[in-house]
Amino acid sequence: MEKRVLVLNLDHSPVAVVTVQKALVLAFLEKVSCLSHYESLVVRTVTKEFKYPAVIRLNEYKNIPYKGVLLNRANLFRRDGNVCQYCGSKKQLTIDHVIPKSKGGKTNWANLVTACHRCNVLKGDKSPEQMGMKLKVTPFRPTLGFFLADYAERHAEEWLPFLDIKAVSVK
Repeated sequence: MEKRVLVLNLDHSPVAVVTVQKALVLAFLEKVSCLSHYESLVVRTVTKEFKYPAVIRLNEYKNIPYKGVLLNRANLFRRDGNVCQYCGSKKQLTIDHVIPKSKGGKTNWANLVTACHRCNVLKGDKSPEQMGMKLKVTPFRPTLGFFLADYAERHAEEWLPFLDIKAVSVK
């Protein structure tokens, strides 16, 4: 039971990702409805066989405060597809402030990008425009749906119809 299950709120917004065991318990307690199953995967007991859930929806709306995606090195690299946003290299990656901190640049999603060591040193304490460098993609604040869609493309295609994939623009 290595596959994960996408949990949607009553309004179909993504809430969490849980194990199959947790999803089946929620289904047995009638707290969720199954919207999609993994093809050809089943959970067997001694006497019964159950379809392997892929996407479940809560039967009651839960007010979950939006916490956003945590700004950290791993999430920044995931957002940028583990490539330098200036030259496309995948080696010696660092984090670059598009507008340098010394020039008033903030440490936030809109001002941070993944850069290789060479481009970061070349850019130095200047803006990309001053150095004649162009960003491959404008930095943005990713959503939970962005990371879930990225996961779904690799591991759970059954989730894709339930996620807003318009946000997935960096690869």
